[in-house]
Amino acid sequence: MNPTHSLDLSVDRSSPVPLYFQLSQQLESAVEHGDLAPGSLLGNEIELAARLGLSRPTVRQAIQTLVDKGLLVRRRGVGTQVVHSHVKRPLELSSLYDDLEAAGQRPATTVLVNTVVPASAEVATALAVAEGSEVHRVERLRLAHGEPMAYLINHLPPGLVELDTAQLEATGLYRLMRAAGITLHSARQSIGARGATAREAERLAEAEGAPLLTMRRTTFDDTGRAVELGEHVYRPARYSFDFQLLVRP
Repeated sequence: MNPTHSLDLSVDRSSPVPLYFQLSQQLESAVEHGDLAPGSLLGNEIELAARLGLSRPTVRQAIQTLVDKGLLVRRRGVGTQVVHSHVKRPLELSSLYDDLEAAGQRPATTVLVNTVVPASAEVATALAVAEGSEVHRVERLRLAHGEPMAYLINHLPPGLVELDTAQLEATGLYRLMRAAGITLHSARQSIGARGATAREAERLAEAEGAPLLTMRRTTFDDTGRAVELGEHVYRPARYSFDFQLLVRP
């Protein structure tokens, strides 16, 4: 069954909003709310155009808008398929794993590195340890519905928590820390953007130099101790950060 048949789609020809944009917004909302499930096929453009009384180029433009956003993908011999919804991450002390779960994204993790390394000057400063002392380094690739979302590098002080690779692939780092009795209290975080390095591009299935969102976070426990330095990069077509801004009286 064509999943768009069950959607309440309509366009307002008296509105100044372009018809293709009206349709793309309704389809995007259906993806975000799970009415168009990941993996489902969108159906025939001709049928959708006839149903709404639109031209086929208008429907094609609406669909292409969502392809460009990374919500749909055109697969040769298959059709137009829903990939997943775009994850909007709140700016609060939460893990990517928890945010993906909350968004219904079925997170998966591949651990690329799980080892002990000498602390660089930058890592030592962030974690308040001696430069060259041993710290734990973990590199992970986070996926949702089989699509790479983020490349995560984390450094932790030694002896803080047991970082078993199987557990890291089964759940989030913050969950492991909380299970070990660590109370996460606050963090310093900065967000930016830059081009992907060759290594990052390979990990995230992007072109070298493609724009990536970046996040650097130092997390502290309830005693004020630095317990983690995270340096993460995200695919912007799959991910965004949400802000709530308050006006000072």
